[in-house]
Amino acid sequence: MNTTHTGPVHPSVRAVSPLRPASAARIEDGFWAERRRVNAGISLAEGPARLEQAGNLANFRAVALLRTDALASTGFSGDFQFQDSDVYKWLEAACWQLADTPDEALAAEVEAVVGVIAAAQREDGYLQTYYQLGGGIPWTEPGWGHELYCAGHLIQAALAHHRATGSERLLDVARRLADHVDSVFGPGKQADTVCGHPGVETALVELHRTTDEKRYLDLAQYFLERRGHGSLSSGADRGHDRDPGAEYWQDHTPIRAADEVTGHAVRQLYLLAGAADLAAETGDRELRTALERLWRDMVTTKTYLTGAVGSRHDWEAFGDPHELPADRAYAETCAAIASIHFSWRMALLTGEARYSDLVERTLFNGFLAGAGLDGRTWLYVNPLHLRTRPHERPGDQTARRTPWFRCACCPPNVMRLLAALPHYMATADGSGLRLHQYATGVYGGDGLTVRVATDYPWDGTVTVTVEDAPTALARTLSLRLPAWCADHTLTVNGAAVEGGAQAGWLRVTREFVPGDTVRLDLAMPARLTVPSPRVDAVRGCAAIERGPLVYCLEQTDQPGRLDPDEVTLQPDAPLTVHGRTELLGGVRTVSVPGSLLPADDPSADWPYVDHASAAPGEPRECVELTAVPYYAWANREAGSMRIWLPLARRR
Repeated sequence: MNTTHTGPVHPSVRAVSPLRPASAARIEDGFWAERRRVNAGISLAEGPARLEQAGNLANFRAVALLRTDALASTGFSGDFQFQDSDVYKWLEAACWQLADTPDEALAAEVEAVVGVIAAAQREDGYLQTYYQLGGGIPWTEPGWGHELYCAGHLIQAALAHHRATGSERLLDVARRLADHVDSVFGPGKQADTVCGHPGVETALVELHRTTDEKRYLDLAQYFLERRGHGSLSSGADRGHDRDPGAEYWQDHTPIRAADEVTGHAVRQLYLLAGAADLAAETGDRELRTALERLWRDMVTTKTYLTGAVGSRHDWEAFGDPHELPADRAYAETCAAIASIHFSWRMALLTGEARYSDLVERTLFNGFLAGAGLDGRTWLYVNPLHLRTRPHERPGDQTARRTPWFRCACCPPNVMRLLAALPHYMATADGSGLRLHQYATGVYGGDGLTVRVATDYPWDGTVTVTVEDAPTALARTLSLRLPAWCADHTLTVNGAAVEGGAQAGWLRVTREFVPGDTVRLDLAMPARLTVPSPRVDAVRGCAAIERGPLVYCLEQTDQPGRLDPDEVTLQPDAPLTVHGRTELLGGVRTVSVPGSLLPADDPSADWPYVDHASAAPGEPRECVELTAVPYYAWANREAGSMRIWLPLARRR
């Protein structure tokens, strides 16, 4: 059996972490296996061609040529300093895919790209093609330069390459770059500041975990503690004619004192993911407390129903508490990925199921919507409501699927998460195995190996069969009870297990033997969900959910292409589930009766009336509405879409 043994996060033996990623994890069939098949066969396979067309790989070759011929440079291709990171993210994704499923053609492509990267590295370890091709002076633009951000992605790609192949070829490049960074940054050194875009912190902690070099851990600690003291210049540079303010890059207050997530959503969450890694390796209780506080702030006041985050197009930022507009949601795909990274590390750090609940919600909805079903088209932003004639900014911030982006951070980021997905399924906890997510496959840790069979998320039955277990030694198998589930049954070899969940976990402790079967049945009726009344943008509305999936109305599914903006729901409307194998790759739809909004009064000159004289209005004819999973929207003809539907006023 091919297994992803370590994945992106591998706490050291010294880490204060109750959970460790499972030593064996392989997704073999079902929903996620199909998404990963498309990712491997189309997205990853076509990635190098996309990077060639965009000029990313050409920049590395140009730097390598410049090192041997000072007059040979053709200049930098592209619009952004950070374009190297797209190559590194694709490379990391390809390596996790190889760890899961060997592929000679992909392996050859990987080694070719590794060679191109290595040839571009400067003798002193520096590597950033934008600056090496004359874009500016290295390490002089900490706010917008993205040099450390790119270094972080290179290190993560190198660790994936090393863990997948055993080779140190790219790891040596990453260590030389990390050593160079260590020589430049710190008190009394050339640069006593941080990068405008966090990300290197997580990479340095993981590099420490692999090499046991404490300097890398200390450097990550330095970057974390230095941020929040205003060291980043606030002036405009590199095409930015406005000052985003210190909150934009989380440089306004130290992380230990922060009481809310703020600023650029991806930057904030990459920073918190790195801080969670540091807290695990150092046992820093104060830091862990701060992370728990910030995670709770994010979830309770700044997260969409889909798990997406970042409500403002302006500066790609978190908004105020409960500022969650559906139609103007930015909800960047990369921010959903960053949220998963943060929550997964918090699950490992604390052992609490609530973090994996959010991982599940975000995976199935806010994240997966960013990838087209065809593996070739993408969404940068993920609104929860699209009008018939939406106001859209030109460029990447469109709610229409696009083959690639000028700023192409999202597609290779999606690729690397899907390629590494087995890593997020299960953990070992010292006494047995915990299943965090449900997908058909094989998972093992702490001497217990199980085979999972399920049609999740379409069906709530999860059958776990023990394949290997220690002799005469009790082990605990823990299954997460999803927060959305209101009713369940649990059996072992057909006998009911009494008692409820403990902090979100259903636990079975016994001396397992091969062939033992644990079956979890999760009731999965379709349901209407209403928002907190503080989320004023969707107050008085409801959304359709089933299991972990959020549903939406797309115009193309409605009778006569009815605009979803023209309907209301009754609060007690029946919800009916239908299997549709021919639709969107095979989905379960939900039908619900709705009413057309009352017709406008053609004689009215003003759309507002006195409350005392207002009447609900006579609803027009009833219509049967069809909802599809939100992750699958925007894969057919264009049209309006909405998740939150207004509830009809009671008469």
